[in-house]
Amino acid sequence: MRHLNKLLFACGLVAFGLPTLTGCEGGELFDVNAPDWISDKVQEIEDAENQGEEVLEGMMEDVYTVGNTDYSSAWWTAFSKYYVIPDGQKWNAVFNLKINPDAPNTYKNFALIICSDADRATEGYKEYGAIRFDNQPSGNSEWGDYIDRSCIESTLTFETDTDEGIEKLGGKVTLTVDRSNPEAFNVTMTNGTVTKTYKQPTALVNLNADASNTNIRCFLVPEGSYIDFLQSNIEPIGGLTSGEDKNPVSMVLQNVPTEVDAGADVNEAMADVTALVTFEEGVTKTVKASDLSFSAIPDMDTPGQKTLVAAYNKTSKGENCDTPIMAYANFEVVERIVSIEVTTPPTRSTYKYYTLDGNNSLTGYSLVFDPTGIRVQGTDTKGETRLVDNAKLTFSTIPAESGTQNVTVTYEGLTTTVPVEVVISSASKVSNGNNVLGNEDNSSLWANPIFSDAFKVNAGETKYITFTNYSNLAGNWNNFLVILQSSNVHKAVVRADNYGWGDGYAACTHYGTQGVWEDWLKGMNGAKVTVFVTNNGDGTADVLSTMEGTTGQKSTQYYYGLNNIDSSDLELLLSVDGCYLVFE
Repeated sequence: MRHLNKLLFACGLVAFGLPTLTGCEGGELFDVNAPDWISDKVQEIEDAENQGEEVLEGMMEDVYTVGNTDYSSAWWTAFSKYYVIPDGQKWNAVFNLKINPDAPNTYKNFALIICSDADRATEGYKEYGAIRFDNQPSGNSEWGDYIDRSCIESTLTFETDTDEGIEKLGGKVTLTVDRSNPEAFNVTMTNGTVTKTYKQPTALVNLNADASNTNIRCFLVPEGSYIDFLQSNIEPIGGLTSGEDKNPVSMVLQNVPTEVDAGADVNEAMADVTALVTFEEGVTKTVKASDLSFSAIPDMDTPGQKTLVAAYNKTSKGENCDTPIMAYANFEVVERIVSIEVTTPPTRSTYKYYTLDGNNSLTGYSLVFDPTGIRVQGTDTKGETRLVDNAKLTFSTIPAESGTQNVTVTYEGLTTTVPVEVVISSASKVSNGNNVLGNEDNSSLWANPIFSDAFKVNAGETKYITFTNYSNLAGNWNNFLVILQSSNVHKAVVRADNYGWGDGYAACTHYGTQGVWEDWLKGMNGAKVTVFVTNNGDGTADVLSTMEGTTGQKSTQYYYGLNNIDSSDLELLLSVDGCYLVFE
């Protein structure tokens, strides 16, 4: 709500140039001469946004009270709903913490409980631990077998539980439980005055009885206080509790195209635009272009910088609002491109495939084109030329056949080609000491990693290893992992599903031919896999995985230019996450 006045001011000025919206039914917006102040106003609001608190997306209204409003709730007598957080995701919650003004102790606030995916008092319930909002290093402000108190930091520390200052913990609290980093676990709770964080440098172990279930649960427990819950980005067990309807107060446009062809229809051009709408009391929702009314100032017909005006006129429950809101963004109208050509070839011009026992190991597979460095020029209807944004280009795959191969480059239905060379390369096989890596019930998880043997890859060499991948199919990540290390330090970890991490991962380019993830995953329980690792001898390495699924689909996954490795000391390892491997 902090920008409500600015937005209303902007809306009021627009009203002088736009016809009145009929009630809240939408009304048509017509083009007017473009005033310079719109761009200034947009920038002013954006600058103010950048200085404020983080904007939480996907927040849903969840309005209910936890604890007695006379502050009489004792410990472990009042509980919030359960919020289930899958591996790789983040839970954001917003609530008002009501502190008793006469509270004698600093622990009279609330605690976050982190547990297995089971109800309290059931056989499967196990606690990671609790983190309370107050911070008392000499006391009991966090506890549990899986909570490391050395990972706690706070901007407010109490020496004893009778120190003054508990009132500083009250007010609107934003809580974040973050599992998005596969190698860490983080918690943040803040009311703007006090911020407490828990930054664990390792992932949580899995305490669920079913090892294939990697979810955790969280809930809140007040003591001598109470909580007015407001919002959550995750729907709790039992569903959301809806409060009163709320009017929109502001919105931010997303996915606005930078360029639009002259003469295009504004609604068609903005079909992929969404808007993050903030309603009264801070409730947010992302709405589609079909829920917005668009207009371009001054027009869509002539080239040049334009201002997009978007209007929204619904409440949080989808009813007609009292007063519509508007948002603005800049884009450019350009002449339509009618032909394209490659003016600068890509950095990578040569691709390899490998012979195993004299046979092409990639028969039936395609190689992934690396567009790094490519520049494509377009010619418009007036004969003028300009560079095409690489993000708007698509590229065909490369047949795994030796010789010159043409890659098709496509932009909005227009095509051109760029030649690349495919050459035969040799690779030598390595074999793991044990036939199986991982538990055959798929209970081995990356949270407690296990590794294959470590295989040395000398500079200029390519090593390969072949195995069958068995997966619980719970997620795309529940398959094999490839680790590159130097001096026994992991430099990069890469997965079968076009994702990785580590010091050597950030600079790499990575592409896969898996297609629709759901279809690809269906074939990964029993997929035949070969992993190739090449030591380029210059501090970088490449990883290629070929996967033939049980559905018959053949796919490849490339990681080019993994760096920060010691070329004189590069080793290849494998690991598992919700899967196991059987080596040939």
